[in-house]
Amino acid sequence: MSALKDKIRADLTAAMKARDTLVTGTLRMTLAALTNEEVAGAQARELTDPDVIRVLAREVKKRNESAQVYAGAGRQELADKELAEAEVISGYLPQQLADEELAELVRAAVAEVADGGDAPSMKQMGQVIKAVQAKAAGRADGSRISAAVKAALAG
Repeated sequence: MSALKDKIRADLTAAMKARDTLVTGTLRMTLAALTNEEVAGAQARELTDPDVIRVLAREVKKRNESAQVYAGAGRQELADKELAEAEVISGYLPQQLADEELAELVRAAVAEVADGGDAPSMKQMGQVIKAVQAKAAGRADGSRISAAVKAALAG
């Protein structure tokens, strides 16, 4: 079993004992999302830590998008709740890469895709992004990776 999932379960128990309704509700929804991911597909499976990180990142993204929609609709109290939930879940994600570290990963991926040949073109952007995502391992958002790769290939 995933050590990260065990930590979330333990934190849920602690939040319930402390009567922290925000953290309790958020962690329950997060564990439900993890369980849904485990039973999705043709056969049930046990999630590894990278799988759990992927699900957590997806949950944070959902809450951030919901907060934007609520704020745009003039429902700031709901937007604040979504942002608070996103912050709770973000505590379980690995530290995000700094821009310099991401740029270095992009440079390495570009060199890897070039592999002694010409520098990759925009047509090979997908290959470079895939290589960077594998090395970033959930420590950078897909939009940040895409923007960094696009800048490197254009410049």
